[in-house]
Amino acid sequence: MYIWGVEMLELCNITLHYGQSQILNGVSLNAEKGKVTCLMGTNGVGKTSLLKAISGTHSHSDGSYKLNGKEQGISSAHILAKRGVGYVPQGRDIFPLMTVQENLETGFACLDKSDAIVPEQIFELFPILKQMKNRRGGDLSGGQQQQLAIARTLITRPKLLLLDEPTEGIQPNIIKQIGDVISYLKDQGDMAILLVEQYFEFAYDLADHFYAMQRGQIVLNCSKAKIKKQELLSTLSV
Repeated sequence: MYIWGVEMLELCNITLHYGQSQILNGVSLNAEKGKVTCLMGTNGVGKTSLLKAISGTHSHSDGSYKLNGKEQGISSAHILAKRGVGYVPQGRDIFPLMTVQENLETGFACLDKSDAIVPEQIFELFPILKQMKNRRGGDLSGGQQQQLAIARTLITRPKLLLLDEPTEGIQPNIIKQIGDVISYLKDQGDMAILLVEQYFEFAYDLADHFYAMQRGQIVLNCSKAKIKKQELLSTLSV
Protein backbone atom coordinates (compact mmCIF):
# COMPACT_ATOMS: atom_id res chain seq x y z
CA MET A 1 0.00 0.00 0.00
CA TYR A 2 1.45 3.36 -1.03
CA ILE A 3 1.92 5.89 1.77
CA TRP A 4 1.95 9.49 0.56
CA GLY A 5 5.04 11.48 1.43
CA VAL A 6 7.60 8.64 1.54
CA GLU A 7 10.95 9.90 0.28
CA MET A 8 12.40 7.41 -2.19
CA LEU A 9 15.43 9.62 -2.86
CA GLU A 10 17.14 11.86 -0.31
CA LEU A 11 20.29 13.76 -1.27
CA CYS A 12 22.11 15.99 1.19
CA ASN A 13 25.11 18.19 0.31
CA ILE A 14 26.18 16.17 -2.73
CA THR A 15 29.46 17.34 -4.27
CA LEU A 16 30.90 16.13 -7.57
CA HIS A 17 34.13 16.87 -9.41
CA TYR A 18 35.36 16.26 -12.95
CA GLY A 19 39.13 16.43 -12.59
CA GLN A 20 39.92 19.77 -10.93
CA SER A 21 36.50 21.24 -11.75
CA GLN A 22 33.73 21.19 -9.15
CA ILE A 23 30.44 20.54 -10.95
CA LEU A 24 28.04 20.09 -8.02
CA ASN A 25 28.34 22.11 -4.84
CA GLY A 26 26.30 20.94 -1.86
CA VAL A 27 23.20 19.77 -3.72
CA SER A 28 20.27 18.62 -1.57
CA LEU A 29 17.16 17.18 -3.22
CA ASN A 30 14.32 14.79 -2.40
CA ALA A 31 11.98 12.81 -4.64
CA GLU A 32 8.82 11.14 -3.34
CA LYS A 33 6.97 8.05 -4.46
CA GLY A 34 3.96 8.81 -6.60
CA LYS A 35 5.32 12.21 -7.65
CA VAL A 36 7.21 13.73 -10.55
CA THR A 37 10.04 15.89 -9.30
CA CYS A 38 11.39 18.16 -12.01
CA LEU A 39 14.95 19.48 -12.06
CA MET A 40 15.28 22.52 -14.31
CA GLY A 41 17.92 24.99 -15.38
CA THR A 42 19.88 26.17 -18.40
CA ASN A 43 22.51 24.05 -20.16
CA GLY A 44 25.71 23.40 -18.24
CA VAL A 45 24.46 24.01 -14.69
CA GLY A 46 24.98 20.40 -13.56
CA LYS A 47 21.61 18.68 -14.09
CA THR A 48 22.97 15.73 -16.08
CA SER A 49 25.93 15.44 -13.73
CA LEU A 50 23.53 15.11 -10.81
CA LEU A 51 21.62 12.31 -12.55
CA LYS A 52 24.94 10.56 -13.25
CA ALA A 53 25.82 10.81 -9.58
CA ILE A 54 22.44 9.38 -8.55
CA SER A 55 22.69 6.54 -11.08
CA GLY A 56 26.29 5.70 -10.12
CA THR A 57 27.58 6.54 -13.59
CA HIS A 58 29.85 9.15 -11.98
CA SER A 59 30.66 8.93 -8.28
CA HIS A 60 29.94 11.88 -6.03
CA SER A 61 32.80 12.89 -3.79
CA ASP A 62 30.91 13.99 -0.68
CA GLY A 63 27.44 14.10 0.84
CA SER A 64 24.66 11.72 1.85
CA TYR A 65 22.67 9.67 -0.67
CA LYS A 66 19.71 7.66 0.66
CA LEU A 67 17.45 5.43 -1.39
CA ASN A 68 14.25 4.36 0.37
CA GLY A 69 15.79 5.44 3.67
CA LYS A 70 19.05 3.49 3.24
CA GLU A 71 22.41 5.17 2.79
CA GLN A 72 24.00 4.16 -0.53
CA GLY A 73 27.49 5.57 -0.13
CA ILE A 74 29.65 5.31 -3.26
CA SER A 75 28.01 2.53 -5.28
CA SER A 76 28.43 1.41 -8.88
CA ALA A 77 25.76 1.89 -11.53
CA HIS A 78 25.14 -1.88 -11.63
CA ILE A 79 24.58 -2.09 -7.87
CA LEU A 80 22.28 0.93 -7.84
CA ALA A 81 20.31 -0.52 -10.76
CA LYS A 82 19.80 -3.72 -8.76
CA ARG A 83 18.60 -1.56 -5.86
CA GLY A 84 15.98 0.10 -8.03
CA VAL A 85 17.57 3.09 -9.76
CA GLY A 86 16.54 3.28 -13.43
CA TYR A 87 18.38 5.80 -15.63
CA VAL A 88 17.33 6.93 -19.11
CA PRO A 89 20.28 9.05 -20.24
CA GLN A 90 20.29 11.99 -22.58
CA GLY A 91 21.03 10.59 -26.03
CA ARG A 92 19.21 7.31 -25.21
CA ASP A 93 22.26 4.99 -25.59
CA ILE A 94 20.35 2.24 -27.37
CA PHE A 95 22.37 -0.42 -29.21
CA PRO A 96 21.97 0.35 -32.95
CA LEU A 97 22.91 -3.08 -34.33
CA MET A 98 20.74 -5.03 -31.88
CA THR A 99 17.04 -5.61 -32.45
CA VAL A 100 14.39 -3.89 -30.36
CA GLN A 101 13.81 -7.19 -28.53
CA GLU A 102 17.53 -7.60 -27.85
CA ASN A 103 17.79 -4.01 -26.62
CA LEU A 104 14.94 -4.64 -24.20
CA GLU A 105 16.60 -7.81 -22.95
CA THR A 106 19.75 -5.92 -21.96
CA GLY A 107 17.62 -4.70 -19.05
CA PHE A 108 17.78 -8.25 -17.66
CA ALA A 109 21.39 -7.70 -16.51
CA CYS A 110 20.36 -6.41 -13.07
CA LEU A 111 17.44 -8.84 -12.56
CA ASP A 112 17.22 -12.32 -11.11
CA LYS A 113 16.80 -15.02 -13.76
CA SER A 114 13.23 -15.62 -12.67
CA ASP A 115 12.38 -11.98 -13.50
CA ALA A 116 14.13 -11.95 -16.88
CA ILE A 117 11.08 -11.46 -19.07
CA VAL A 118 9.70 -8.55 -21.09
CA PRO A 119 6.31 -7.87 -19.46
CA GLU A 120 3.38 -7.44 -21.82
CA GLN A 121 2.73 -4.12 -20.09
CA ILE A 122 5.82 -2.73 -21.84
CA PHE A 123 4.13 -3.24 -25.20
CA GLU A 124 0.87 -1.82 -23.86
CA LEU A 125 2.72 1.37 -22.91
CA PHE A 126 4.73 1.44 -26.14
CA PRO A 127 2.74 -0.40 -28.85
CA ILE A 128 5.15 0.59 -31.62
CA LEU A 129 7.88 -1.51 -30.00
CA LYS A 130 5.81 -4.66 -30.37
CA GLN A 131 5.42 -3.97 -34.09
CA MET A 132 9.18 -3.38 -34.40
CA LYS A 133 10.52 -6.13 -32.13
CA ASN A 134 12.75 -7.56 -34.86
CA ARG A 135 13.92 -4.25 -36.29
CA ARG A 136 17.39 -2.97 -35.44
CA GLY A 137 17.53 -0.16 -32.90
CA GLY A 138 19.51 2.04 -35.26
CA ASP A 139 16.71 1.90 -37.82
CA LEU A 140 14.17 3.47 -35.45
CA SER A 141 13.31 7.16 -35.50
CA GLY A 142 14.54 9.36 -32.65
CA GLY A 143 11.15 9.23 -30.96
CA GLN A 144 10.96 5.45 -31.26
CA GLN A 145 14.48 5.13 -29.85
CA GLN A 146 13.43 7.27 -26.88
CA GLN A 147 10.46 4.99 -26.24
CA LEU A 148 12.80 2.01 -26.45
CA ALA A 149 15.23 3.58 -23.96
CA ILE A 150 12.44 4.22 -21.45
CA ALA A 151 10.97 0.74 -21.97
CA ARG A 152 14.37 -0.91 -21.46
CA THR A 153 14.75 0.92 -18.14
CA LEU A 154 11.23 -0.02 -17.00
CA ILE A 155 12.12 -3.69 -17.48
CA THR A 156 14.54 -3.30 -14.56
CA ARG A 157 11.52 -2.54 -12.31
CA PRO A 158 12.86 0.77 -10.98
CA LYS A 159 11.73 2.35 -7.73
CA LEU A 160 13.40 5.60 -8.81
CA LEU A 161 13.20 6.58 -12.49
CA LEU A 162 15.68 9.19 -13.75
CA LEU A 163 14.77 10.80 -17.08
CA ASP A 164 17.26 13.13 -18.77
CA GLU A 165 15.68 15.34 -21.46
CA PRO A 166 13.18 12.73 -22.75
CA THR A 167 11.61 15.18 -25.24
CA GLU A 168 14.86 16.32 -26.87
CA GLY A 169 14.59 16.10 -30.66
CA ILE A 170 11.26 14.24 -30.49
CA GLN A 171 8.22 14.84 -32.68
CA PRO A 172 5.13 16.27 -30.89
CA ASN A 173 2.92 13.16 -31.11
CA ILE A 174 5.58 11.01 -29.41
CA ILE A 175 6.20 13.71 -26.79
CA LYS A 176 2.52 13.37 -25.86
CA GLN A 177 2.83 9.56 -25.69
CA ILE A 178 5.87 9.83 -23.42
CA GLY A 179 4.02 12.32 -21.22
CA ASP A 180 1.09 9.92 -20.96
CA VAL A 181 3.44 7.10 -19.90
CA ILE A 182 5.06 9.28 -17.22
CA SER A 183 1.62 10.25 -15.91
CA TYR A 184 0.59 6.59 -15.81
CA LEU A 185 3.73 5.58 -13.92
CA LYS A 186 3.20 8.40 -11.43
CA ASP A 187 -0.39 7.37 -10.83
CA GLN A 188 0.69 3.82 -9.92
CA GLY A 189 2.14 5.38 -6.76
CA ASP A 190 5.09 3.03 -6.22
CA MET A 191 7.80 4.91 -8.13
CA ALA A 192 9.54 8.25 -7.68
CA ILE A 193 10.28 10.04 -10.96
CA LEU A 194 13.05 12.62 -11.29
CA LEU A 195 12.74 14.48 -14.59
CA VAL A 196 15.36 16.76 -16.13
CA GLU A 197 13.64 18.70 -18.88
CA GLN A 198 14.16 21.92 -20.87
CA TYR A 199 10.72 21.86 -22.56
CA PHE A 200 8.93 24.02 -19.99
CA GLU A 201 5.30 23.27 -20.82
CA PHE A 202 5.92 19.51 -20.80
CA ALA A 203 7.69 19.70 -17.45
CA TYR A 204 5.17 22.07 -15.90
CA ASP A 205 2.21 19.87 -16.85
CA LEU A 206 3.76 16.74 -15.32
CA ALA A 207 5.63 17.98 -12.26
CA ASP A 208 4.47 18.01 -8.65
CA HIS A 209 7.63 19.61 -7.33
CA PHE A 210 10.33 21.80 -8.86
CA TYR A 211 14.01 22.27 -8.24
CA ALA A 212 16.06 24.75 -10.25
CA MET A 213 19.84 24.75 -10.56
CA GLN A 214 22.38 27.44 -11.28
CA ARG A 215 26.15 26.85 -11.34
CA GLY A 216 25.97 23.48 -9.62
CA GLN A 217 23.69 24.62 -6.79
CA ILE A 218 19.97 24.40 -6.05
CA VAL A 219 18.45 27.89 -6.17
CA LEU A 220 14.75 26.93 -6.01
CA ASN A 221 12.95 24.16 -4.15
CA CYS A 222 9.17 24.47 -4.31
CA SER A 223 6.01 22.45 -4.83
CA LYS A 224 3.94 23.28 -7.89
CA ALA A 225 1.08 24.35 -5.66
CA LYS A 226 3.22 27.08 -4.08
CA ILE A 227 4.75 28.77 -7.10
CA LYS A 228 3.17 30.66 -9.97
CA LYS A 229 4.06 29.66 -13.50
CA GLN A 230 5.52 33.07 -14.33
CA GLU A 231 7.63 33.09 -11.16
CA LEU A 232 9.12 29.74 -12.12
CA LEU A 233 9.85 30.96 -15.64
CA SER A 234 11.55 34.05 -14.23
CA THR A 235 13.80 31.94 -12.01
CA LEU A 236 14.82 29.78 -14.95
CA SER A 237 15.63 32.75 -17.17
CA VAL A 238 18.16 34.24 -14.75
